Amino acid sequence: MSLDTGDTAFMLVATALVMIMTPGLAFFYGGLVSRKNVLTVMMQSYVSMGVTTILWVAVGYSLCFSGGAGGIIGNLDYAFLSGIEPTDLYGGADGTIPLLLFVVYQMMFAVITPALITGAFANRVTFKAYLIFLVGWQLFVYFPFVHMIWGGGMLADWGVLDFAGGIVVHALAGMASLASVIFVGSRKVHDSGAHNVPFVALGAALLWFGWFGFNAGSELAVDGITAVAFINTQIAAAFAAITWLFLAWQYDGKPSFVEMLIGMIAGLATITPAAGFVSPQSAMIFGVAAGGVCYFAVVLRKKYELDDALDVWGVHGVGGALGIVMLGVLASTEVNPAGADGLISGSTDFFVAQVSALVLACIWAFAFTYGMLWGIDKVTPVRVAEEANLDEALHGESAYTE
Repeated sequence: MSLDTGDTAFMLVATALVMIMTPGLAFFYGGLVSRKNVLTVMMQSYVSMGVTTILWVAVGYSLCFSGGAGGIIGNLDYAFLSGIEPTDLYGGADGTIPLLLFVVYQMMFAVITPALITGAFANRVTFKAYLIFLVGWQLFVYFPFVHMIWGGGMLADWGVLDFAGGIVVHALAGMASLASVIFVGSRKVHDSGAHNVPFVALGAALLWFGWFGFNAGSELAVDGITAVAFINTQIAAAFAAITWLFLAWQYDGKPSFVEMLIGMIAGLATITPAAGFVSPQSAMIFGVAAGGVCYFAVVLRKKYELDDALDVWGVHGVGGALGIVMLGVLASTEVNPAGADGLISGSTDFFVAQVSALVLACIWAFAFTYGMLWGIDKVTPVRVAEEANLDEALHGESAYTE
């Protein structure tokens, strides 16, 4: 094989699509919080684009994708991208895209994953504590699980599959969010609702748009599986959005635009681990399940008064976990010969591997996140002293002038 210009062009576009998801997330979260805290929550997403890029090229890529076959973490052979030439192909002699393109594609996943968590502790965390959290969480949670699943590590040896990040991105971020909410506690000043619904809609549109690069791009080539992942992404998002819309309409009395958009995100998170491993018909099931299960997860969260401000656990955590379990049931090698057969095709081992990996990821993400926040709090306060106007208090800026 040699460099394929078609594959390379597609992956350049897919990388840009995943990049735009982080600003999209900033608008999505920013629209959901109060007018006086919008810059604070948006900056938490944007700053990850800078800090994570530096961390990724320094040690992140190397820890994820070098050495440590069958292990938990890689080594530092590629630290600061040393030893990677512009002519190197991902996959060696059999590769079709530049290795540097794979590096930057995976970088965009690393950028958005910790940013997802910020919606849970919106309006409550100091910027200094968040910066420490951003670095520590990636080093000890995100990077090890990338290596174990996508870098040829321990979970890959178990036969675990995660097409685009059900465990690696969404389950880890969701459980970290739950731990953060429990550690930080509830807000003293609750937002009265989304302060800017058009911001929420713009952010959701950018996320949906970028998710095609997130899922279809994870095939790392242009072929039939790319098309399967692409259409499955659209199907699951649509089925989940409408399912959530009608559930919220039934329980709240009116069809809510914001609720529909949240349902769409739940569908995208749920199909992510399975996008290239299941049929479009299965993607319809994923969508309906995501709309229902994630909706009632949010209802449960509210019942127990856990102040996950923007429902990161219920949407991303539960959605990613649901997707991993459903992949263990509905995966089919008739769709993707490089995948596996799930329970419905008679494979118990694959289902057990998926569930075992999910349990391990959830326990570690929750426990380490809680412990790390406790440690950070000993160095610098994690919780802000005043919640009412964080934009001015933390950053000396305002989103809106009178």
